[in-house]
Amino acid sequence: MTSHDEDPEETEDGATAASAGGDHAADKGVVRRERFSGGPARAFLSSLAADERIFAADLAVDRAHVVMLAEQGIIGADDAAAILAALDDVEAAGHGALPDGEDVHEAIETAVIDRVGPAGGRMHTARSRNDEVAACIRYRLREDLLATVGTVVEGRETLLDVAATETETIMPGYTHRQPAQPTTVAHWVCSYESALARDTERLLDAYGRVNRSPLGAAAFAGTSFDIDRERTAELLGFDGIVENSMDASSARDFLMETSATVTGLATTLAGLSTDVVEFASDGYIDLSDDYASTSSIMPQKKNPDTLELVRSRAGDVASGLSGLVTTLSGLPRAYNRDLQRATGHAWDAVDAVHEAVPVAVGAVATADWPAETLEAAAGDGFATATGVADRLAVAGIPFRTAHELVARAGDLADGGNPGVEAIDEACREVLGEPLEAVADVAAIESALDPVENVAMRDSRGGPAPAAVEAHLDRTREGVAADRETLAGRQKRIEDAEEALDAEVSSYV
Repeated sequence: MTSHDEDPEETEDGATAASAGGDHAADKGVVRRERFSGGPARAFLSSLAADERIFAADLAVDRAHVVMLAEQGIIGADDAAAILAALDDVEAAGHGALPDGEDVHEAIETAVIDRVGPAGGRMHTARSRNDEVAACIRYRLREDLLATVGTVVEGRETLLDVAATETETIMPGYTHRQPAQPTTVAHWVCSYESALARDTERLLDAYGRVNRSPLGAAAFAGTSFDIDRERTAELLGFDGIVENSMDASSARDFLMETSATVTGLATTLAGLSTDVVEFASDGYIDLSDDYASTSSIMPQKKNPDTLELVRSRAGDVASGLSGLVTTLSGLPRAYNRDLQRATGHAWDAVDAVHEAVPVAVGAVATADWPAETLEAAAGDGFATATGVADRLAVAGIPFRTAHELVARAGDLADGGNPGVEAIDEACREVLGEPLEAVADVAAIESALDPVENVAMRDSRGGPAPAAVEAHLDRTREGVAADRETLAGRQKRIEDAEEALDAEVSSYV
């Protein structure tokens, strides 16, 4: 929910009149002329309150730009020192102390001019608010992305710890919400860790396109000043620049990609939440009181409210993505003020999901899984049927024939779970032979047991305890690699901040 359009006082080079030497605006301590300083639409135009989120980003962008201007000889060292010192004062005073303005960029520039006089207007030389705001949004958004990645990586580590504890905890598995095959709590937990791993990949991919500098694009057509775009990108820790100046100042596809990515993450969390809500209803999980609530009238109730709220975040972020796409659709190229309304959708989406991750994971990590109840339910609905059919197929019976035979055994059980006797009867009907003549009866008995049924399915990624333990070893390596990538990107930003501080200190 930031800003905006090129300054009306901007010369064709991208500098304000004050920057180029005219002092009439600076004498008033404002950036705008009287013609644009009042009227009933001023509050409607303003994004100053919402811009608090990019206050620190704007100060960093201002500092990097001023350092570059001084290094290129576009402004003098004395002016650079005065401006940089004023920016320190503005930072110390805080966003709340800024003068009125259409946005944080204008307000900071006005505050600088108020402190140092006309020379403060030189800060805006060779840039527009268009490339300035685009840089501020990217600068702050990358921080939000990395924070979200950190939360997801930490959540994945927690889920893997849960899985390691529950590798032998048998539970019912479902398709179409019908009993399907027995599985384990660990296998279920790992399924969501795997989804979160892909969400992590998408977040890191999005970061790579967010972390590009648009500075130097000016309004949209570049500038005639001898600027160094790569230098400001370096000082701000960006990985490079957005090359085309028109694209750099107007592009917001990085907001759309980020919003789509966190919408995917919210969808993963919504699925996990639905499972937990239904498990709680079935008595398959006992949530910690920290993640539940009771009814205002029914004292016996223990409601999984936090998971229901996590699930609802998917609607929040999806609606934000829809709003963002609608805002961006059909805009003509270069800057349009519609973009002021676009950014808030992305902020809201990132915030909603960032808050939801630790709640969803925490609910799973602190819950109790009643092993006896889960195991007793694991075979319901003849959930071991596929394992029995597999054993018959191993004995040489075509799988489709085995499928028919086991289905008939289920019918003979009349809604219950068939035993060896029913399978033998079905075998006689379908094959014309007793079970012992075509298969190992002991193997069939084993397949009917949910615990043994799970142990049979030891293919890579399967639910057998041994398969899950091997999966955990591989997956922890992936989590460690993602954590290392995250640390590397955070370190690059921190190094850039230190380098910029050092450059600023050399002037102030």
